[in-house]
Amino acid sequence: MLSSRELLEQLVAFDTTSRESNLLLIAFIQRYLTALGVGCELIHNGEGSKANLYARIGPAGDGGVMLAGHGDVVPVDGQAWSVPPFALTERDGKLYGRGTADMKGFIACILAAVPHFLAQPLVQPLHLAISYDEEVGCLGVRTLLDALAQCPEKPHICLIGEPTELQPVLGHKGKLGLRCDVKGSPCHSAYAPQGVNAIEYAAKLIHYLTRIGERLAAPEHQDARFSPPFTTVQTGVIQGGRALNIVAAECSFDFEIRTLPRDDAQRVAEELRHYAQNELLPQMRAVNQDTAIHIYPISGYPGLDTAADSPAARLLAFLTDSLPFATVAFGTEGGLYQQAGIPSVICGPGSMAQGHRPDEFIRLEQLTACDAMLRRLARWLCQ
Repeated sequence: MLSSRELLEQLVAFDTTSRESNLLLIAFIQRYLTALGVGCELIHNGEGSKANLYARIGPAGDGGVMLAGHGDVVPVDGQAWSVPPFALTERDGKLYGRGTADMKGFIACILAAVPHFLAQPLVQPLHLAISYDEEVGCLGVRTLLDALAQCPEKPHICLIGEPTELQPVLGHKGKLGLRCDVKGSPCHSAYAPQGVNAIEYAAKLIHYLTRIGERLAAPEHQDARFSPPFTTVQTGVIQGGRALNIVAAECSFDFEIRTLPRDDAQRVAEELRHYAQNELLPQMRAVNQDTAIHIYPISGYPGLDTAADSPAARLLAFLTDSLPFATVAFGTEGGLYQQAGIPSVICGPGSMAQGHRPDEFIRLEQLTACDAMLRRLARWLCQ
């Protein structure tokens, strides 16, 4: 039986950066589970280059708990690593490597616990889910959830093992990423009023977004459980123009809305569209009818807000022996599982303070503590 540390060493060796295929990793996990007598279902993407893995242990029937994680990792490009990112390095009780914290450490603990789960007289099933492309917008899990929707026997609770240092988490913000393309009308800059400067109109839109963000940050809109305690709006990328002496014909910018669970990001997007259509486009088309503004989504996921008195929260309190619940600033697949009718909570080994950074690491003691938590889950599934 392999330990979680030994399994983590093998998992880290797979370069599962989101731009790459994850099939070698999934094949490894499938072989491991199959050797233990656990059947697996693979749900591929349209191109067949990536796959989710779903497995089930224990009795037939509805209910039980799903342990969920993503196998993809963020790039190491441009980061100054002092150790090989895709090989496990141990120093002073820390295990270094890309994905150790986010979140192959949790997957390693799951796999190490499978023989123990198989040896127990479970009266509720254990479900396992490993997804792809979480790091680029929680994309892969959507096909897994589509497949689960056709299954008559669904888990009643989902535990997502994102790194929280094994602290119980019940909520996080949602995110909607959008792109705005502004089509202007070029001319020589000496005759600038005869053209429509796409950069200048993009700047008006960005300024309007800033004003929306300031309004959403007002005290009456805040929720102290989150940090920051309000919905945020920010522009992250902008491109436009060809030369200083040409009125810009095009400008594009990407912006995101990170919402408190009670807020609706689409309302922000619609407010910006209304401003574009009713305030800016008439000005632009008074000069040239071929000008345009298009705003469209590029990524997103819902927030998570699980009730503190729910069965999922009570299970998490039992597993962690901790009553205070927290929220996290980063997003997870939890909101999508919740939308699919599977109440979700978040708790996993490691810290997101190390995630996405050079020399990412997880403490060995966190793996040990997660191993113990999963043994408590096995006892709970036997009740």
